[in-house]
Amino acid sequence: MATFFIADTHFGDAHLVERRRRGFASLEAHDAALIERWNVRVGVQDEVWHLGDFAAHASREHCAAVFARLNGIKRLVRGNHDSNRVLDLPWAEPPVESARISVTDGAGRTWRLFLAHYAHRAWPGLWRETRHLYGHTHATLPDTTRSCDVGVDAWDFSPVAIGEIVARQDTATLVPEELAPRAQR
Repeated sequence: MATFFIADTHFGDAHLVERRRRGFASLEAHDAALIERWNVRVGVQDEVWHLGDFAAHASREHCAAVFARLNGIKRLVRGNHDSNRVLDLPWAEPPVESARISVTDGAGRTWRLFLAHYAHRAWPGLWRETRHLYGHTHATLPDTTRSCDVGVDAWDFSPVAIGEIVARQDTATLVPEELAPRAQR
């Protein structure tokens, strides 16, 4: 069982597709492509942490239909567009505002993570090598050595595994502000 992260899928959000995701011919093409890319990476027994904005401006029926087509054991960190039509979906556990978890990568190393929809400049565990994953920014903020956007705009519209996230953070040149004065990475 692997663990994946994703954010800002915005299923059913015609305005976003029209305005920011012009590479898709239609809303239907957008949603179908994201579902396909999700299911190519995620198996039925894999865990997926969705860091908010699962859907926007979509009907309850559309949200439920998309959710049912997605592989994995799904958990939600609530985003600003996640209203009751999303919160009421059959998530593995009730949606949360943020989460602190540990995940083991393919090499057996355990990583402590702080998950939130919004990017934080400092977060619980920062000084103890906890990494921060977020969404909301649609790939507009630069990565740091300990934080990055796991939204679909930053990761080719696919869920991402911890090994890929750590590799990307490890190549970042920016250091979280709180660590910079002490020259820590």
